[in-house]
Amino acid sequence: MSAFGLGPAILFCPADRPERFAKALQRADAVILDLEDAVAPAAKAAARGALIESELDSDRVIVRVNPPDTDDFVSDLATLSQTDYRRIMVAKAEAPKRLAKIDQRFELIALCETAKGVAQADRIAALPNVSALMWGAEDLVASIGGTSSRKPNGRYRDIARYARARVLLAAGARGKSAIDAVHLDIEDTKRLAIEAADAAASGFSATACIHPSQVAIIRDAYRPDAKTVAWARAVLAAAQGERGVFTYDGRMVDEPVLRHARAVLRRAGE
Repeated sequence: MSAFGLGPAILFCPADRPERFAKALQRADAVILDLEDAVAPAAKAAARGALIESELDSDRVIVRVNPPDTDDFVSDLATLSQTDYRRIMVAKAEAPKRLAKIDQRFELIALCETAKGVAQADRIAALPNVSALMWGAEDLVASIGGTSSRKPNGRYRDIARYARARVLLAAGARGKSAIDAVHLDIEDTKRLAIEAADAAASGFSATACIHPSQVAIIRDAYRPDAKTVAWARAVLAAAQGERGVFTYDGRMVDEPVLRHARAVLRRAGE
C-alpha cells in the first residue's frame, strides 16, 4: 500500500479566500485549495489569481479543480501551470480515458462523487497518474436523485456506505491511497470521531474536513492509543523466531495480524 504522506487531517479552503490560506495550512496536515464548489462562478477568475500569487509549501497543497468536461477545468490547469502546485483533486471524476489525458506533470486525486464515478472507481484507480481516490456523499446522492446521504440519526444511508467501501477497495486493490469524505455537521463532533476512527481502522489514509475545529478530532482518531501500540510492538517482537502461525496472549497470530500490527506502528509514527 502506498503512503499518502500528508497526514490524516486535510482541510478544505476556498481558493477565493487567500487571507485564509496560510492559517489553514498551519492548522492542518495539508490544505485543499478549492476552485470548484466553494467558489461562485463570478469569483473563479479572482480565485485563480490568488493561487498564482500564493506562496505556500507546495508539497502540502492540493488544488481541487473543476470537472474535466468544463471550460473552468481548462482555465484551472492553465493557472496551475504558472504555480508550483502539482497535486490536483479532480472533481466529479468519471471517465478514465479523460483522466489519463491530463497533463502528466500533475498528480491526480480522483474525487469519485457521482454514480458514474463510483462505478468507474477501479478503472480510475488503475491509472498511473492517479495517486489516491476520495469519495463524496452529497454529490453522489444528488446524482441518483436522492435528497440526503444520512439518516435522521446521522448515520450514512446504505448507498453512501456502499460507495465509501467501493472506493476504498478500488484504491486498495491498486495500491493507491483513499481519503474519506467530509463531515458537514461541524457541531456533531461525536459522529465525526466515530467515522474518522472507523476510517483509520478500515484503511483510509486521511479524512478531509471543512473546519479547523475538526482537525484535532481526526488526528486523535487516526492516532493509535497506547494500549494498541504496546500490543503491536509486543506481537511483532513475539513473532521473531516464529515460523508461520503462533499463539500470542491467547490469540492466533498469522501474517495478516502481523500486517495489522505494522500498520498500527506506522500510524503511530514508528
